[in-house]
Amino acid sequence: MILFISACLMGVSCRYDGGAKTLPCLAQLMARYQVIPVCPEILGGLPTPRPPAERQGRRVLCKDGADVTQAYLHGAQETLKLARLYGCSCAVLKERSPSCGFGQIYDGTFSGRLVPGGGTAAELLAQNGVRVLGESSVETLL
Repeated sequence: MILFISACLMGVSCRYDGGAKTLPCLAQLMARYQVIPVCPEILGGLPTPRPPAERQGRRVLCKDGADVTQAYLHGAQETLKLARLYGCSCAVLKERSPSCGFGQIYDGTFSGRLVPGGGTAAELLAQNGVRVLGESSVETLL
């Protein structure tokens, strides 16, 4: 099975703050699956580092008020193109992210409060038949 993984979960320094959040079980996943790193924000043309962003309804806004919705939507579309190109059926994505979060995301007030919802790329992948998991559920694949 081909598995997309958020690039930051593979140790790539592409998060908004320029950091990474490497999965402890990454080596196990790579031994078991064909793993492809993906970062929808980078595919959407955003720099690293970048201002923090959160979803506010259908829009994605930075903490400084800049509207980055189009970059997030473009990155989601590019991620879906890659999923189709590689025949990806499952993705492990960074939880709570405005692009990769699935199930819960930050509420758009930059207060740290979580609400039910999904990120732009996670939602688009799921709508197109890709199973989406957050990193806290990765053990189900092992």
